[in-house]
Amino acid sequence: MARILHLSDLHFGAHDPKLVEAIACRVDEEHPDLVVISGDFTQRARTEQFRDAGRFLTRLREAGHEVLAVPGNHDIPLYNVLRRFLSPLTRYRQYIDDTLCPFHELPGASILGINTARSATFKDGSISHEQIRFIRDTFAKTDPDNVRILVTHHPLFALPVGDGGEHGVPVHHQQDALAAIAEAGVDLLLAGHNHLASTHASSLVHGAGRALIVQAGTATSTRVRGEGQSFNHIEVEANHVKVTIETWQDDRFARGDSQCFDRNGEHWDLAGGEPVNEVIEEVAQ
Repeated sequence: MARILHLSDLHFGAHDPKLVEAIACRVDEEHPDLVVISGDFTQRARTEQFRDAGRFLTRLREAGHEVLAVPGNHDIPLYNVLRRFLSPLTRYRQYIDDTLCPFHELPGASILGINTARSATFKDGSISHEQIRFIRDTFAKTDPDNVRILVTHHPLFALPVGDGGEHGVPVHHQQDALAAIAEAGVDLLLAGHNHLASTHASSLVHGAGRALIVQAGTATSTRVRGEGQSFNHIEVEANHVKVTIETWQDDRFARGDSQCFDRNGEHWDLAGGEPVNEVIEEVAQ
């Protein structure tokens, strides 16, 4: 079983230092096989914000933790137009990771990160056709028995919230991307961006054909949207996934609701046999 801590939307520059310290301590305590951070390391892509984020990552790595990271839209400069369009992720490459589409293998799991942040789309995300080919090619080289996990900052879907509503918009080239993940046999899609998770694990997980979508809230930002800060524990093996939410309560992160999911053929069910709510009927038409 591979154990992953899924963090997102740290937003250094609009962060709470107490939460940053608490996250680092929880990572040390849990010592997962991999820490996944799905974008938005900074609030406005400023040098001092990237330095703070880089120090946080250095602390994790020097403590022996493996980290896989992808950029978010806030990691591209907003107001510096020249830098935004000529060198949008230079500071990210310098302080966070020079690789924008990192790949990591664990016993039983293959994890690929894809950069969905673009200069021209501002808040929204996009996956290029080159990246779509990269998804297919990368997973084609992995052990077919491994759980295949794709990490993006932007969710591939507008996710359902409340009574019939939706939050966010799909990434650009969504249908091509969905065809690629279906062909590649992707099992899990991890994303952030919306600062919305849930206090109930079954509410933050949705289905998309073969893939299980797991949404993370903001881990350390003060920019919350009706929910407190949180991150996810994810345990994965061939036909089983367990998601546990850890939420900020008073002065500490505490484990909250857990939910288990079992593969049923080409789809996922809640443990016990109830189908997972699907955001679409089919991944690719």
